[in-house]
Amino acid sequence: MPVISLVDIDNASEEVKAAVRQHLADGHTITNEKRTLLHNVPAFWALEGKSYEMSAELKKIITARAAALFEYAISVENDCLVCTTYYKKYYESLGIDIDNVQYTPEEELVIEYARAIVKDRKNIPEELFDRLKKHLGEEGLIVLTTMGMFMIANNYFNDILHVQSEFLQK
Repeated sequence: MPVISLVDIDNASEEVKAAVRQHLADGHTITNEKRTLLHNVPAFWALEGKSYEMSAELKKIITARAAALFEYAISVENDCLVCTTYYKKYYESLGIDIDNVQYTPEEELVIEYARAIVKDRKNIPEELFDRLKKHLGEEGLIVLTTMGMFMIANNYFNDILHVQSEFLQK
């Protein structure tokens, strides 16, 4: 059972409605996680707005598919039902069977990093950092890590407040 109710956008404040309009105009959807965050618009923009900004930065460095697989791998490793369900639906919409994907070397590298930062963030192997820096450069590693932190924050937010996936609701 969710800890926090979902914001009723139709009956929300003008500030909330404006945030929703802007988010939709930017090409995004409104999920239950976002309807929960919208109880406070600055919280919504801090987590959602900045994570989309970092995602755009990441897609300048690696492919969009590699970026999405990185975020999905973090969610799987964190066992976040809301985010893993979201990404499975996303991949289905693209005609991709997430359980039978052939990964590129870049995708394998970022997935390995995703799993490592969730599993034991204080003990990432130096050789993994070396491979990441060789492929992404230092700035790229900063962007990848920052996006990973946003994904972990999304996972934790959903799990802590028992946000329900809109894809699993009856």
